[in-house]
Amino acid sequence: MTDTLTQSLAVTLREARTSRDLSVNALAERSGVSRAMITKIERGEAQPTAALLGRLTAAMSMTLSELVARAEGGDRRLVRAAEQPTWTDPGTGYRRRAVSPAAGGPLELVEVELPPGAVVSYLADSFAFKHQQLWVLSGHLRFREGDTDHELDAGDCLQLGPPAPCSFINPTDEPCRYLVALVKRWT
Repeated sequence: MTDTLTQSLAVTLREARTSRDLSVNALAERSGVSRAMITKIERGEAQPTAALLGRLTAAMSMTLSELVARAEGGDRRLVRAAEQPTWTDPGTGYRRRAVSPAAGGPLELVEVELPPGAVVSYLADSFAFKHQQLWVLSGHLRFREGDTDHELDAGDCLQLGPPAPCSFINPTDEPCRYLVALVKRWT
């Protein structure tokens, strides 16, 4: 794969790993992602899914949006709508737009479009270092948090509980758009 974002994600992931003094082996152990897959991603030879990137970024105590924003080279406080980085999961068509500037701050906003029938799942570790709220903008979202299903329609807002395995599910024939607000937990 040689598209620009894939190559930029590869470099950014490698830089994030090395800046934390993590070997490929250490990141593999922390994330549960194989060394071979991490190496392929860092070389730009594989286009990772949202779930896989979620595991890698969580193992480095960063969010997927931070990774995508860094890959896009964002370091400004103002990011116009047309400049907000968008990433599409090659496996599900899940589209994620980093609304917040990459310059940092305690709050991060992410707009997601989940295609009809799509399911995106994350391990509990993906949420261990952040508080999140989901606000459905349009459509219907089934959010599975551990053993509990939350059925959310346009206008509904859910504050996530303690870290648990979760799935974002669109059981309908229409796309679902929602906003994720994330705040890092300071331990």
